[in-house]
Order: sequence, then C-alpha cells, then structure tokens
Amino acid sequence: MQNYHVDTVYLSLLEKLLAEGVEKGDRTGTGTRSIFGHQMRFPLSAGFPLLTTKKVPMKAITHELLWFMRGDTNLRYLAQNNVHIWDEWPYKAYLVRNNMTVPATGSDEWNAGIKEFVQKVVDDEAFARDYGELGPIYGYQWRHWPTKDGSEVDQLQNAIEMLKKDPNSRRIIVSAWNAEYIDEMAKAGLPPCHAFFQFYTAPGDNGRLKLSCQLYQRSCDTFLGVPFNIASYALLTMMVAQIVDMDLGDFVWTGGDVHLYQNHVEQAELQLTRRDDLRPMPTMKINPDKKRLEDFTIDDFELVDYNPHDSIKAPIAV
Repeated sequence: MQNYHVDTVYLSLLEKLLAEGVEKGDRTGTGTRSIFGHQMRFPLSAGFPLLTTKKVPMKAITHELLWFMRGDTNLRYLAQNNVHIWDEWPYKAYLVRNNMTVPATGSDEWNAGIKEFVQKVVDDEAFARDYGELGPIYGYQWRHWPTKDGSEVDQLQNAIEMLKKDPNSRRIIVSAWNAEYIDEMAKAGLPPCHAFFQFYTAPGDNGRLKLSCQLYQRSCDTFLGVPFNIASYALLTMMVAQIVDMDLGDFVWTGGDVHLYQNHVEQAELQLTRRDDLRPMPTMKINPDKKRLEDFTIDDFELVDYNPHDSIKAPIAV
C-alpha cells in the first residue's frame, strides 16, 4: 500500500506545484504557484489519511466537522473548543464593520487584536451573535439549504436516506455552492472552497457494499488547507459508512485551482525533505454505538498510533 500512503500521494502534488505551477496573482495579494485540475485517491482500508511528514491537528479538524454537521455557522463553538481555523475572517469583518484599521496579517497588532476578539466571542454571547456569525457557509448549506417556498433541505440527512434506500443512485450529492448566497458568504469570509461532494457504493469482495466519497474543491490552499480537507472528508466518509452499515471504500479528492502560496514555498520544501522518513499511517477508531448524525461528539473519536514529524507553521492568506 506504499503508493497509497497519504504522504506519498500528497508530496507528489507539492513537487508538481513547485516544478510546474504557474505564477499568478490572487485575491489576497500574496501570489501563488497554481495548476488547474488534480486528483488524489486514498483507500480508507489502508489507514487514516492524516499526513505524517508534518503534524496535523486532528482534534481541531474533528471539531470543525462536527460543527458543520450540526449546521452551525457561528464561531463561538469553535472558539470555546480552542479551534482557530476560522478566526481571521470574522475578525477582519468586525474591524471593517466598525471602521477600524485592519493591521497587516500576522503582525503583532493583528495577533493581539484577534486574540482579544476571539476571547470576547467566548465570553460574551451577545457579542458572538453580532460578530461571530460567518453567514450561510458549509453547515448551513449541508443541513438547511433554503428553498423558494421558505422551507429547508437537509442535504446530508437526505444523502444518508438515499444510501439506505437506493445505494446505486448517482444523485447522492451534497452541495455547498448555492449561487444565490455566494456574495453573502463572501462578506463573512469566503464562498465555499469545497463546492460539493458525492457518495458512491460498490460491492466488496465479501459481498457487502463499500462506501466511497469524492470531494470537488474549487480553490485549494495546498499547504495549509488540503491536509485538513483530506482528513475531514475521510472522517465524514467513515461516519456515514457506520451510519448506513457499509464497509469503507475510497476518499477521492479532486481540486480545481490547486495552488501553493508564495509564502508557503519554503515550508513545502522543508516538508519534502522528510519524504524518505514516512511514518506509518494512523488508525481512526469511532464509537461503534453511534448511528445517527446528531449522536456524535468529540469523545467518540480516537486517533491511534499517530507519530508525525513536527508541525510546520505557515501564515494564512486572508
């Protein structure tokens, strides 16, 4: 299974970006090396696809996924659990809304300000309601897709019901790309980078169905974001497989604009020096008693035998 080791597959993408990426400008002003169109496949029976050539914070990824699955769109749950994946966007929106100067990202002033902002979100429920709301992002679209008659579509629950009743369907799709809400999402941060995902089933050697999932990601921050996204959607696939009583197939990641920010090049080169010291992929254990989306909590997941190299810090492009 060496060819399917998550680091082997992922590091090949980093190498391709460094060798073939086209230099482009971007919304953040940082600049990128970019390619258009790339796919990676991870058989989930080979191990849990969490990078070992740098430490990736799985607990933060799990909290974010649970947040999505609940349909939550407010920063407060994440902040209360010391998860800071989304802090930058509501903080910047807060500054702009109050006609305050926006410091340079990563500066001492920025870091002090965002720390104070996040603490206020934790301590003050009213402040969190006013300034912690991220708008109709992933969880809202997954669980509360609005319809023209004023009702809602729970896409994720519908996907689970379709897997149970019609597992051969080619329509088991959950979309976050709601064209009507793109501008509103952009005000709070970003339109969805993970545009949609699709489930697929096929019989395994033992006659049981295997569940696979493919994500289409329109915009891919390869160094910081993609390792999170691989682990998150792999875990989602495992949870759904448990709910619908299927074995594990593949997680397939498909990227559109796949890019490496110019201020991540040195970090990517450092990570590539570790390719000759790949560590075994870990195992993810899930509480087998949980059979509904609403039942999972952070205590239902155990990452076993994860022995990565040290983390590699890099700035977030906002």
